[in-house]
Amino acid sequence: MREILEAKIGRNLLERGWKLAVAESCTGGLIGHRITNIPGSSEYYLGSITAYSYPAKERLLGVRHETLFRYGAVSRQTALEMARGIRRTMAGDEPWENIVGVSVTGIAGPGGATPEKPIGLVWIGLSMPSLEGAWKFVGVGNRKENKAFSAQMALKLLYDALLGYPLPEN
Repeated sequence: MREILEAKIGRNLLERGWKLAVAESCTGGLIGHRITNIPGSSEYYLGSITAYSYPAKERLLGVRHETLFRYGAVSRQTALEMARGIRRTMAGDEPWENIVGVSVTGIAGPGGATPEKPIGLVWIGLSMPSLEGAWKFVGVGNRKENKAFSAQMALKLLYDALLGYPLPEN
C-alpha cells in the first residue's frame, strides 16, 4: 500500500525531531484536517490557526499592518510573515529551530479576484530551520477545488523542502 503524503511528512518530521505549525487562510483548516487524519500526528503537529481576516492575521500571526495594506493578504510578503508568525505563536517550550511553519493565503473564489490576482491564486510560505520563502501557484477550479489544490500544493512544497528536493522558482 502506498504511503500518503501527510504520513510521509509526519515520518520525516519525527525523524528530525521537528514540529509542524500551520497558518491557513483560503484553505480554511483543510491542511490541519489532512495532517490530523494521520494517527499519531500529535507527536509532531503543534496545531494551526485559520486567520481569514486582516485583523486575525495581524493579532494572531504578527503580520504587519503595513504588509497587508501595501501588498494585500494574497502576496509573497504576507505568506512569509504568516509562516514566521505561526512558528512564533506555536513555539511554547519548543526551540525555534525545531519548528516548521507553513502558511497558505489565496483567492479560492468565486469572488475576490482582480486582474493581477485571479481566482485560484495562492501563496504558500515556509519558515524552517534551513529555509524561508514563499511560492506562488494558480489553481483552476471552483472554490472547493481551489481549496483542495492549495492544501495539496502546501503539503507537496513542505515535503519537497523537507527532503531537500528542488523547489519551484518564483
